Amino acid sequence: MTEKNKRKKQAKVLRVSRKIHRTMGAFLFVFFLFISVTGLLLGWKKHTGNLILPKSQSGLSTDLKEWLTVDSLHTIAVNVLRDSVSPDLSTKIDRIDIRKEKGMVKFVFEDHYWGIQLDGSTGELLHLEERRADLIENIHDGSILDKIFDTSNEPFKVIYTSIMGLSLLMFTVTGFWLWYGPKRMRKSKK
Repeated sequence: MTEKNKRKKQAKVLRVSRKIHRTMGAFLFVFFLFISVTGLLLGWKKHTGNLILPKSQSGLSTDLKEWLTVDSLHTIAVNVLRDSVSPDLSTKIDRIDIRKEKGMVKFVFEDHYWGIQLDGSTGELLHLEERRADLIENIHDGSILDKIFDTSNEPFKVIYTSIMGLSLLMFTVTGFWLWYGPKRMRKSKK
């Protein structure tokens, strides 16, 4: 292959890379904006003065023998949710986070963004929280659409993360070529 043909081929690859990079950037701009903003918020969640992620409170005892049963604590959490937030909210549990070292049990609900922290030994309400970090995470990974449309197996999350992951990979490859390609062309010109 002659030097001239080689340079033409390199220039063509550079043009194609630029077009892919520009088109994908324009098409996916809003999604990258969401991912970057929510990613920043999630990275800083523990350093926002309890605005995004509430601090885990401490109960009276770390000795599990002194604690109420999980069933009793669950009943208390459901009653707090109904009495303090709304009697119409779902009481379906997403997870129960037992923090033995803090003497606290956290109840996180599946169908909304409320959480309840109880003292493990007394059942006293330590904190009633809006779980903003969970909402931000759902926006970040696309699972918010699965919640809105009540889908099973998280198809929106899988499609969204696949598209965004492949796009980021493509941006990396084309961005590298946009940086390296001109250097290579100048080098071969000499």
